[in-house]
Amino acid sequence: MNSNNSNNGKNSSFDSLSQDFGLYFLELARIGSSKAPVEMDEDEEVVPNELNTINSSAGFLVVAPDKLSVKYTAVSLHGHDVGVVQANYPVPVKRLVYYFEIYVKDAGAKGQIAIGFTCEGFKMRRQPGWEVNSCGYHGDDGLLYRGQGKGEAFGPTYTTGDTVGGGINFASQEFFFTKNGAIVGTAIKEKEMNRCLFPTIAVHSQNEEVCVNFGQKKFAFDLKEYEAQERLKQQMTIEKIPLPPNISYGLVRAYLLHYGYEDTLNSFDLASKSTIPPICIAQENGFDDQDIMYALNQRKTVRQLIRNGEIDAAMNKLRDWYPQIVQDDKSAACFLLHCQKFVELIRVGALEEAVKHGRIELAKFLGLPEENLFDALVMDCVALLAYECPQESCFGYLLKESRRDVVADTINAMILSTNPKMKDVQGCLQSYLERLLRQLTACCLERRLANGGQGEAFQLHRLLN
Repeated sequence: MNSNNSNNGKNSSFDSLSQDFGLYFLELARIGSSKAPVEMDEDEEVVPNELNTINSSAGFLVVAPDKLSVKYTAVSLHGHDVGVVQANYPVPVKRLVYYFEIYVKDAGAKGQIAIGFTCEGFKMRRQPGWEVNSCGYHGDDGLLYRGQGKGEAFGPTYTTGDTVGGGINFASQEFFFTKNGAIVGTAIKEKEMNRCLFPTIAVHSQNEEVCVNFGQKKFAFDLKEYEAQERLKQQMTIEKIPLPPNISYGLVRAYLLHYGYEDTLNSFDLASKSTIPPICIAQENGFDDQDIMYALNQRKTVRQLIRNGEIDAAMNKLRDWYPQIVQDDKSAACFLLHCQKFVELIRVGALEEAVKHGRIELAKFLGLPEENLFDALVMDCVALLAYECPQESCFGYLLKESRRDVVADTINAMILSTNPKMKDVQGCLQSYLERLLRQLTACCLERRLANGGQGEAFQLHRLLN
């Protein structure tokens, strides 16, 4: 679709819109920088790996040197003579499930062994479940105790030779316990127990001895299969939600349209023509389909030039077709284009030309109002000159193919914003598919917030892999 030359003039709102879009993509351009903020991966949460020998009822039990087994060595005279020990760290909560196990090496005189979860500050002379904010499955009676001295019918007793596990399902907000690899039962985790919880074991009669497994060796319970089944339950719930017919086809097509992948779009339409009825996502949601059809061929051409590293050619096309995008030579869009040209010169080893380009084009962005973003990216670009193998440096993120995509996405959004009939301004930044994923992520975070910040976040790469 060819753009109308009358649209190439500068309109009253374009400057402010250009600045907003440019700054948005400037933030994206810093992703990968060693100085960019990095969120901790959920897999990096500190996990319990041994027993806490400092905070335990040491007068009644002995913890082995490996801190993975305990033995009750005293003589129990009353209910407060419990030997209790917590793990060294609380349960990691940014995940679907947490689980640990104990092996009953010796049930001792009475088999008064318990496994469960207790809060920080728990009275270390009481069985888990006997105090508020604690839960425990007891071996001598098979009862479950939740915050009081009276237990409830739950499962079988356990004794010498049994392996018993305790877990928390953060999706369903439930405790669950196992015996010899099979689930015994579940119990609702009250909201009051959203504070830090520690894996806890207790022994209460002479010669009781228990070994604990925090995942250092294979569990008797198939935890991976349990997690897979839990995710399957979630997927089945999702699949029960009614959706318009061929919605996925429409989302993919709208994505290809938004980013100007014209050739792929044509192949996609041709391949699906005989099997998929036509559907228009934009019209169904109250938007004009022309908003994303606008300047499709020009957007495709400019994107291909940028992805091929031909920045001068891309800028020449913009001067011919959309001069308002590049007429302000200190705009964020021009800045990203000049940075990318500098990077492309580094890529091919044209260092002298890169230095010249940096002195002429990049230097004029230093000290501008957005200096925190401009200056930081200029410094990263210039730093590439100091390395024989810049790809292997901490600034090598600038040489990745994904960096070209960020610049191409910036210009794509700027071209879309020149459409005088555009109704959905924010639609220039992301496709319908991406906005759907952002909404999905936000909903998952809200659900986790409602659960006290517990449970795994939505991670697209995990679903795709």
